[in-house]
Amino acid sequence: MSGPEIIPFDWQRIWLGDAPPLFMLEIVFRTAVIFIWLLFLLRLTGKRGLAQLSALELVIVIALGSAAGDPLFYPEVPLLHAMLALALVVGFQRVLARLVVRSEAVESFMEGQPVELVRGGVFNMAALERANLSREDLFEKLRAGGVMQLGEVRRAYFEQDGNLSVFCHDRDAPPGLPVVPPWDLEKPVVLNPDEPQQGRVVCLDCGRVEQVSGLLDACVCGGRDGWTVAVVDPLVGPAGI
Repeated sequence: MSGPEIIPFDWQRIWLGDAPPLFMLEIVFRTAVIFIWLLFLLRLTGKRGLAQLSALELVIVIALGSAAGDPLFYPEVPLLHAMLALALVVGFQRVLARLVVRSEAVESFMEGQPVELVRGGVFNMAALERANLSREDLFEKLRAGGVMQLGEVRRAYFEQDGNLSVFCHDRDAPPGLPVVPPWDLEKPVVLNPDEPQQGRVVCLDCGRVEQVSGLLDACVCGGRDGWTVAVVDPLVGPAGI
């Protein structure tokens, strides 16, 4: 069974559809009602719900957008039904928010846990995989915080909200793996494993620094990228070789 014939560039259909022109005033009314109702409901979520976008808040945004969109211009969707759906979504958020505050298990399930990515200038490779971050992603975040080489970092944590918390040495940071300049622009020089080296070198895979005198052995992390010179200031030059 075929539907009604569609006439291309039918301006009446394109701009107004099948609804009478007066229905545009009803859309104004519907939009105002839903907008005011949403403002009231979002006010109930509290400042914490509006300050960050956790997994719970993301679900709320998607659910509210879906429930609020249809009644704005679909005449067959009653306003009270949409308002009830919006109220239930916000009510579920309030209940879950209270459970997150009162139960550490629920908080860990809903928002995850912080992950330690760097300790003493060395990557935690397994933690990077769990956080779904590449080495380049971490470098970018460290550079945004003013870190030039990995030896500056005492601890780095990937927080529940997706931010990176970095704790650096106040002064006299040990040498480490350079993160400046970005490796896409200038990758550190890989040392020749067949040539004797003297001084401090750093693994290009995990950031481990070792003092060497002679040929280079494989790093304990099992990385394949090799070694480069450990630096204190990548923009000045090597430290000790």
